[in-house]
Order: sequence, then structure tokens, then C-alpha cells
Amino acid sequence: MPHRFYKRCTRDPLSSSCVAMLDIRWIRDEPEAFERAMRRRGLDIPAATVLARDEARRTLLTELQSLQSQRNEASRSIGIAKKEGGDAAGLMAEVARLKERMSDLEEEGRRVEAEVTDVLSGLPNIPDDSVPDGTDDTDNVEERRVGEPARPEGAKDHDSLGEALGLMDFAAAAKLSGSRFVVLKGPLARLSRAIGQFFIDTHTTEFGYTEVAVPYLVRDEAAYGTAQLPKFAEDLFRTTNGYWLIPTAEMPLTNLVAGDILDAAALPLRVTALTPCFRSEAGAAGKDTRGMIRQHQFDKVELVSITAPDRSADELERMTGCAETVLQRLGLAYRVVSLCTGDLGFGARKTYDIEVWLPGQGAYREISSCSNCGDFQARRMNARCRVKGEKANRFVHTLNGSGVAVGRALIAVMESYQQPDGSIAVPEALRGYMGGTDVIAPPPAASAG
Repeated sequence: MPHRFYKRCTRDPLSSSCVAMLDIRWIRDEPEAFERAMRRRGLDIPAATVLARDEARRTLLTELQSLQSQRNEASRSIGIAKKEGGDAAGLMAEVARLKERMSDLEEEGRRVEAEVTDVLSGLPNIPDDSVPDGTDDTDNVEERRVGEPARPEGAKDHDSLGEALGLMDFAAAAKLSGSRFVVLKGPLARLSRAIGQFFIDTHTTEFGYTEVAVPYLVRDEAAYGTAQLPKFAEDLFRTTNGYWLIPTAEMPLTNLVAGDILDAAALPLRVTALTPCFRSEAGAAGKDTRGMIRQHQFDKVELVSITAPDRSADELERMTGCAETVLQRLGLAYRVVSLCTGDLGFGARKTYDIEVWLPGQGAYREISSCSNCGDFQARRMNARCRVKGEKANRFVHTLNGSGVAVGRALIAVMESYQQPDGSIAVPEALRGYMGGTDVIAPPPAASAG
């Protein structure tokens, strides 16, 4: 993608004072550690390949600084010559030549700086030492299981249940929008809304998250800041006038601190939002084509934390616990897995997936992903904190997690609370949001049949 995404960090065409993604100085100082981290990610990337463009940038910077000194000295000499009545023409010609050369170098510097940033943009985050090694999701490590999986006799999947109730209509959605959309009706639509309200209320009233109403359309810089761009552009929807539809509220919530210098003593900053999410599912052809598992549009409660650098590991455990609690209160069985290096997201340092039990599939499926990104996103956003007693500002750490996906929670509730007559019992935690309704029953015509 064009390097317009990087303009927030640009202070000088050859400046490295605002690094992005991975710290180029760390790669320069610890090339073997960098290469080892990339191998854990399944990538063979020699440090020399990354550093080649950086070396060209540094060479240009050295020459530019030298020319700057020469120009300054020549300018001083011009002043002296004029003051003493001497001939300054030759010196003025030299200054003009130096200026022209500096202009050429600055242009070349912008090109090389963009190349350096392009290289760094394609590098994933460094896995935490505690992340298990592996190649794919079969190497993920189960941390714990919570709750007894529901096993209703003759369990049906959610789409069969919803269509039999007359409250889940995929055909109507296809008529409106095509595949991977759904229309919910009546009490099932209310149940979905109740789940989202229950989640957001719990996180804000009990866990200290501040609710934020965010835009659903963002600019390039916001998508770049959370690492959706440039690597994952094809997974996003873009408007004709250049905005991106958010694939998750992580994007606007995290970018609230972009370019800021925060007081470390005031951290962590915890924010949350209940929003629709939009994903093209470009890489999901043929996967989960039935039902609501993988949709182009779905609702989700997102949790985002901004922490001091030494607190992010503890915050990840806390955030995961918050997501677990809402599932426990719905009486849903789940398991927590630690993602291996081969399944770790591009921007994550460490991730826990929470997988909820779906009786209709007889399997655990992801419903939340909680990640510590370390300073990876903060470098892209230039988000820093001021630590008392330290002269230099430090990059904050960012974390994000689903608290949780509303659509998949609806699926889990429907399948776990299905009754022999096709009705759905409403979990006790949701009844206050449902006007006291405790059962979503089939319409009378279906019962008579």
C-alpha cells in the first residue's frame, strides 16, 4: 500500500525518531534475536535484508548532515565577505549548489524512508517467550475448561432452530444483501440485542471499562495504526470516498490515543464499545457457509486497554477473565487456549482464544480473542507515556479483546438452551433485558403442526 499511512510519524524525510512497527534499532543491535523471533513465526527473514534499506537511509542522513554543515559555514562566510566588502559571488554559487544537492538528497531520503517503512510494515510482532511454538491451530495449548458442555438430546444447530421458529431468515437477507447475512425477527432479534446490552453493561458497571460510542468509518491512518493496513486490506470493506468500515471497534478505540503522550500514572485506560463489525471474509471461501458463524456483518463488544509497558502482561490476564465472566453468567461452557506462534495474529505478542461450546456442532468454537500487542501498535500510532523520573517518553502497550462476539453468543445460547419442542429457554441473566420473557417459543402454527 502507498506510504500515505505513515504521514503521522513524519518529522523529517530521513528521521528515525518516530519508528514504526518493530524497532529498527533493536533489529540492528540484536539481529540474531530478530531472526529467531521470525523463525518462530515460520518466516525466514535475514536481518541483513531488513537492514539494507536502513543502511542506505543512514548513509543519506550522514551526507545530508555534512552538506548542512557546509552550507551553514558557507553562509557565514558570505556574511563576513559582504561585511568586509569582499566578493561573495563564489560563495553564493556554492551555497546554491549545496541547496540543490540537499534537495535531491531529501527527495531520495523520502523514497528510501518509505521503503524502510514498507519493509517494517510487513513484519509481524515478536512473540512473547511464553507463547508455545507451533505451525497452526492444532498446536495451540489448552489452558482450562470451564462449565459442563450442554448435550441436548437430538441437538439441532442454530440455523435449524431459528428457521423453525420463523425468527431467523437467511433467504430474506440474501434478497437484500447476498450471502453471509441474516435477518433476525421478533424475540430472537430482542435476544440478540439483550446479549449485547448485558455484555456492555457488565463490563462498564463491574469491570471499570468506559463505554465509548465510536465512528464506524475510519481513515487510512486509523487502519494502519492497529495493523489492519497495509497487510489485510482485502479483508476490509472500503467506501468509494476512501473510508474503511471497521472490522472491529478495536480500530477506533485504540486510535483514540494516537499521537498522544499520556501520564503513565493515569494508566491503564480501559474503554469498550458495542458496534457492528464489517468483514469481507476474503480468505474464508467455503468456510462456515451455513448459519451465522461467519458473517459479513455482526455485532461485538470490544475491550481495549492502554497500559504502561510493565503492566500489559497482567492486563491480558485480567481482560481474558472479564470476557470469561460474561460467558459464565450465561451458563455457557467454554475453554481457553493459548495460541501458538503459527496461529498468532499479525499484531499480537500473545493471545488467548476463548472457545464456546456449540451443541449443534458438538465442538468448541472461537467467541473471543484477547491479545497483548505490546508496543507494536503504539509505534505505528506514535502513542507514548510519560513515566515519572524518566527523561524519555516510552511507547504505551495496547491490548484488545472481544467481550464478546454477540452473534456467536446468540448461537451458543440458542443451541445450549434448546428445548425438545424447539423453543429456546432464556438464560436468567438476560430475562431482565427481555421484559421477563423466559422462553422463546415456536409460533402457534408450528406448534399445531
